[in-house]
Amino acid sequence: MSEEADMADTTQDAVSAPAEAGSGPDHPDQAQLAEKAATDAQEKIEAQALPIRAYLDQTVVPILLQGLSDLVKARPDDPVEYLAAYLMKHNPKNKK
Repeated sequence: MSEEADMADTTQDAVSAPAEAGSGPDHPDQAQLAEKAATDAQEKIEAQALPIRAYLDQTVVPILLQGLSDLVKARPDDPVEYLAAYLMKHNPKNKK
C-alpha cells in the first residue's frame, strides 16, 4: 500500500459519522433549557430591533393600561406606590 492510500484510510477513520436525525442532548431537561435560552435570546433581539412605539406597545402598554384601570377603581392614597406594586405583582416575565 502506498503512503497516500495509508493517509486516506487514516483520514477517513478520524472523521466521525454525522449525528443521527433527532439525536440531541442526553437529558431532555438540557434540551428544554437550551431551547428556552435560544427563544429568550431571539425575543430579546427582536425586541431591540423594534421601533420605540412598537416596543412599548408590545411590552409595557398592555400591563400599564390594566394597572391604570385598577388604580382608577381603587383610588388609593398613594397612586404611584399602588401602580408600582401592581406592575411588580402582574409582571408577565415573573410568571412561571
